[in-house]
Amino acid sequence: MTKYRPSRRHFLVQAAVAAAVAPLLTIIARQPAGAELYKLPLDNPQAKALGYVENAATTKNPAYKPGSSCSNCQFHNAETGGCSLFANYAVSPKGWCAAWAKKA
Repeated sequence: MTKYRPSRRHFLVQAAVAAAVAPLLTIIARQPAGAELYKLPLDNPQAKALGYVENAATTKNPAYKPGSSCSNCQFHNAETGGCSLFANYAVSPKGWCAAWAKKA
């Protein structure tokens, strides 16, 4: 059986890897899984481009179909209140945008 003898080179490689991973761990630690999402601001560029409104009944977009809202859209996640189109943001279940697609 050979005895393990750590070398300086091995130590430096491990230290470099640890130094590279440490900032990533702090980023991950800031946003725990299941953390509350931020409310989607109406001045968000993507929200503006898709014509997002917090109340579907108030939209004047010609693509709007009565009865369509975020709550019955395939992109909406009812558990988190989030939308896959707007990462890290929660949308109103009564909201609507031009990317609405009927939930399968």
